Amino acid sequence: MHTVGRSHTTARPRPSGINTRASFRVVPSGAALGAEIQGVDFALAVPEDVKEALRKAWAEHLVLLFRDQDIDDHRLLAAAGIFGPPHDSASRKYHLNAGRKVDNRYMISEHPSVSIISNLDENGDPVKDNGSLGSYEVVWHTDNSYVEVPPAGSMLYALVVPVDGGGDTSFNNQYLAYEELSDEFKRVIEGKYQVHDSSRNSAGVLRPGVRLPTKAEEVEGPTHPLVRVHPVTRKRALYLGRRRDWPSNYIVGMPNAENEALLDKLWAHATQSKYAWTHKWRVGDIVLWDNRCCMHYRTEVDPMQPRIMHRTTIKGEPPIAPW
Repeated sequence: MHTVGRSHTTARPRPSGINTRASFRVVPSGAALGAEIQGVDFALAVPEDVKEALRKAWAEHLVLLFRDQDIDDHRLLAAAGIFGPPHDSASRKYHLNAGRKVDNRYMISEHPSVSIISNLDENGDPVKDNGSLGSYEVVWHTDNSYVEVPPAGSMLYALVVPVDGGGDTSFNNQYLAYEELSDEFKRVIEGKYQVHDSSRNSAGVLRPGVRLPTKAEEVEGPTHPLVRVHPVTRKRALYLGRRRDWPSNYIVGMPNAENEALLDKLWAHATQSKYAWTHKWRVGDIVLWDNRCCMHYRTEVDPMQPRIMHRTTIKGEPPIAPW
């Protein structure tokens, strides 16, 4: 059995310094999005001028990386709180409704605003399938797009990572994806809305207690615009959510064949490698990403090696349509 503890991380001495604007540094990834933030330690208080610099960097780079952090869940929530109030996990209710017990070491956190993203089973052993994401490949998606008010962002903290065992996470820039659509394609999707299927998680696993839809009328989930306006930057971004085998997400008011063909084209365009940046995790890494303007993807994890992350999400707003 695997036991979660600091012996499985690269612990470091508690810091004695302070966070200052003078030590703050932004190092862009050189890709279409992403930057490492240096000189910020979330184990310490973060002054207001550093918070403002962090929010500015997030708006500019979409994804922020913080290395060598050593914090508990309360500090993780405080770090995420710099960018907005907490958003309770939308997937948590499915597991609790199905009778899964709260266990903050393995699968479900005691705190409703913290999710445990792991490949451990209820005994604490790494497995392929644990009824959640497990060790599966996690295809391109946007967190919680299947709720009426999706989270603005997600913050993921690495506690245990496999050694050369997969689990790399890629992010892509949906501002650029929209900007580089042809004018004709932009006209085609103008005014269109999509129903976001809530039945399956990001690994394609049916959620506990949910029935798989067999036709479009059975797909449950909110309706969001295919393009949304970011409330801070005011820029337009594609907002596709997730792609599943039919019946799943679909564009309102379109015949099935046309709907599938259009979504296939949009997904092929939006997930091109030129829009992406890939992160290889180390223990102590925190990554923050903006769900309003980027998607993310995870490679398959070696099911013989444990991988444990704690995630919190940031309260968002109803997607703003540009039309």
